[in-house]
Amino acid sequence: MLASFIGVLFDGFAFGMLLFLLSVGLSVTLGMMNFINLAHCSFAMLGGYVAVSLVNAGWPFLATLPVAFAAAAAVSVVLERVLYRRLYRSSDLDQCLLTIGIVFMSIAGAAWLFGTVQQPVQLPPALRGALQFGPVRFASYRLFLVGTGLALTVLLVAALEYTRFGAQVRAAVDKQRMARGLGIDVDAAFAITFALGSGLAGLGGALAIEIVGLDPAFALTNLIYVLIVVAVGGLGSIGGSFAAAALLGVSDVAGKYYLPALGSFFIYLVMVGLLMWRPAGLFGKRT
Repeated sequence: MLASFIGVLFDGFAFGMLLFLLSVGLSVTLGMMNFINLAHCSFAMLGGYVAVSLVNAGWPFLATLPVAFAAAAAVSVVLERVLYRRLYRSSDLDQCLLTIGIVFMSIAGAAWLFGTVQQPVQLPPALRGALQFGPVRFASYRLFLVGTGLALTVLLVAALEYTRFGAQVRAAVDKQRMARGLGIDVDAAFAITFALGSGLAGLGGALAIEIVGLDPAFALTNLIYVLIVVAVGGLGSIGGSFAAAALLGVSDVAGKYYLPALGSFFIYLVMVGLLMWRPAGLFGKRT
């Protein structure tokens, strides 16, 4: 009984780390740039297809991860300069319409290029096994997800809270005119922030293939989970996204295991309960 409970808890936390990797980039762009990017999971899907293509070409899986990050970041820079930048001061509706249009275009493009079937990925032997700790077995790949999520949390908090670049981004968001007067390149700060958030989505998309699969619907089906994590965690809060993702991941896996009748609906019940308690999110601030 204890072994199954620990197993469910670990699997839920690992799934939560995957949700964190997929959603933290949107938390950064939405919370710091005040831009509603519903196409966030399109960048995640791009990273996934880049990883699959490179693995099929003979690359080791781990070597594809930085390329997936870079590819999603590079494409996002182009879109940010050509499309997104024009809508920074537009209404929420305009931003939603543009980005949801990009979602449908990315779905059609992925179906045309790769077909509509699930795309498998070949993991290295070290990530395909499991480690035995007493009566409990921990899947190696899920341990890798947990380690990656924890390391990324530390790096992001350090980069955005304790560096000059993080201070410039926060200044550009809070007081754009004053930031320009102080010599801060606001456009460059926004472009780098957007590229960082989209690159993290590409990394998350590559890591998600083994757990949730990859097909052209990825950009839309996983958007719901990402938005839930961002809403529950609080906009712009790395720690909030981490806590929300971990809590929702454990709730989802435990709900499916212990309450199969509720199935996938349990995560929505948890979301509603948390937002009724904390409408601004776990670490969000009222505006």
